[in-house]
Amino acid sequence: MAGKKLYRSQQEKMVAGVCGGLGEYLDLDPTLIRIIWVVITLMGGAGLLAYLIMWIVVPNPRSNRR
Repeated sequence: MAGKKLYRSQQEKMVAGVCGGLGEYLDLDPTLIRIIWVVITLMGGAGLLAYLIMWIVVPNPRSNRR
């Protein structure tokens, strides 16, 4: 049985699709993920670093198609 995979979203994309992809993966509204991300960023800046890391690490769905 194949599990769900985390990809950056192409439909719910504002900057890089990271929050949209997390929303699809966790079955949550991407707007809620974005709000949480902004709050974490404003509380110390760790959210920005995490976003940049996920932008690099989480693949685009089309990059895995052959």
